[in-house]
Amino acid sequence: MKLIDRPLYINRLKRINGSPDIKIITGIRRCGKSRLLQAFVKYIQSTENDANIIFIDYARLENESLREYHALHQYVLEHHQQGKSNYLMIDEVQMCPNFETAINSLHSSEQFDIYLTGSNAFLLSADLATLFTGRHIEIPVLPFSFKEYCVYHNVPSNDIQTMFDKYVTEGGLSGSYVYTDASDKENYIKEVYSTILTRDLTEKYNLTDAHALIQVANYLMDNIGNITSPNNVSGGLTANSTPTSHVTVRRYIQYLCNAFVFYKVDRYDIRGRKYLESLNKYYLSDTGIRFAMLGKRNMDWGRVYENIVFLELKRRGYEVYVGKLYQKEVDFVIVRGNEKAYVQVSDNIAENTTFEREVSPLLSIKDAYPKLLIARTRHEEYDYQGIKIFDIAHWLTEDYT
Repeated sequence: MKLIDRPLYINRLKRINGSPDIKIITGIRRCGKSRLLQAFVKYIQSTENDANIIFIDYARLENESLREYHALHQYVLEHHQQGKSNYLMIDEVQMCPNFETAINSLHSSEQFDIYLTGSNAFLLSADLATLFTGRHIEIPVLPFSFKEYCVYHNVPSNDIQTMFDKYVTEGGLSGSYVYTDASDKENYIKEVYSTILTRDLTEKYNLTDAHALIQVANYLMDNIGNITSPNNVSGGLTANSTPTSHVTVRRYIQYLCNAFVFYKVDRYDIRGRKYLESLNKYYLSDTGIRFAMLGKRNMDWGRVYENIVFLELKRRGYEVYVGKLYQKEVDFVIVRGNEKAYVQVSDNIAENTTFEREVSPLLSIKDAYPKLLIARTRHEEYDYQGIKIFDIAHWLTEDYT
């Protein structure tokens, strides 16, 4: 399989290299966590002459004897080298039951710089504080961005519009790129997705029937970018012959978010400058999953583009919220440090009525923070009454705010 550099994540690892925290690489299954760790190993080897790297890949049979936490602990201590920078890097750490006991002990010894990856269902953001008594840093990894997709496929700048259409449906799970046939690509994505739901999550949460979980996930996929609540989902499923209580739906949505399949986005009252607790939006970790599982059923391209922009904003380090201004909605209110901006996302804004509908909420905001409209314009950036308007393919491949 072809590999490309992922500087966004490698640079993050470089910045925290040597800190006393346990570094934990998280993300949806097959998003590239293992490849990232391997790339970081190569970086350390190329830059540090005195590095002693203890690398354990639990997917390999030769490490089967270390799938017992006492054996793991002893092995690592035996391979420590005095006078060197000792790195401990473990891939698929969840394959060692009670691994956290060994890791916490090794961390407390202050002899190792520790990096871990694991299956998304067994090394969840929600579990990290419980698993690791010491300090830890989470490095969340997302599937390939459109920019990475273009690098992988060696896309010339004059062809990004055509490739963007492909990226929307193929998505960023790069393991599918090795297949030339569209059905083979879809089958790969379906297998990854089904494994998460029917094996990972059902095993972790001891679910006796995955059907309701699958139906909740399908509902969220069918409604990406729409205001959603557990009551909405429960009512929709019950109407379609899958009776499910809102309590169960709430729990299943949390499971799906824990496993990085979906991301929950809270609402923000722009006028009142406060966060709202009810009615959220949910975005899928990769649009390729939606097309593999649902095809073009109930297709709303604007919502799909909104999903892609949301993921890109997360990659760029923004906190993302849904904006509410009186009875109008702004797709995203984004915050990064002292920065703040408002973002609308649309499909085709060539029609005056569509254009006015999209810019109206932004023009209603009276503060001086930047305002962006990202759409499928196929044109260069331009300005409308202080609103910067970007073509989505260009915006995704450039370093715009």
